[in-house]
Amino acid sequence: MCLAIPCKVLTIEDDIAGIEISGVHRKASIILLPEVKIGDYVIIHAGYAIHKIDEADAANSLKALDEVLSPEVT
Repeated sequence: MCLAIPCKVLTIEDDIAGIEISGVHRKASIILLPEVKIGDYVIIHAGYAIHKIDEADAANSLKALDEVLSPEVT
């Protein structure tokens, strides 16, 4: 099972994007999405950006993920 988490594109050099999610920085290929620009949000699978997602949807997804992963206060 895969969990699709939006990552923000911070840098682009050739076909490699520097991406960030929750302060963690990685690199991913954008060869499958040549239209991606700095500031866009993408879904990464196996080191490749496979889908571009708009900022509002990315924010909603990240908020929902944060709620699921945050400890419940009783």
